[in-house]
Amino acid sequence: MTERNFRTGIPAVDFLVTFLQGRVQRARSGELDRGASAVEWVIISAVVVAIVGVVAAIINRALESGAENVEDCIEGATASGTC
Repeated sequence: MTERNFRTGIPAVDFLVTFLQGRVQRARSGELDRGASAVEWVIISAVVVAIVGVVAAIINRALESGAENVEDCIEGATASGTC
C-alpha cells in the first residue's frame, strides 16, 4: 500500500490522520483478527463453565438424595433390623 504524506501543518490533525492510516492498514492486513480469537476463547470458556455448573448441580442433587436416604435409614433402624 502506498502511503501518502498528508500534512496540514496542524500537529493534532496530522497525528490523527497518521493514526487512522495505521489503523486502516492493520485492519486490511488481518492483524486485528487477534481480538476475534479472544472473543472465541471467552465464549468457549463460558460454555465450559456452564457445563461444569450443570454437572455440579446434578451431582449435588444426587448426593442430597442419597444423604436423605441414609438419614431415613438411621432414624428407622432397630437393633434387630437393617435398612
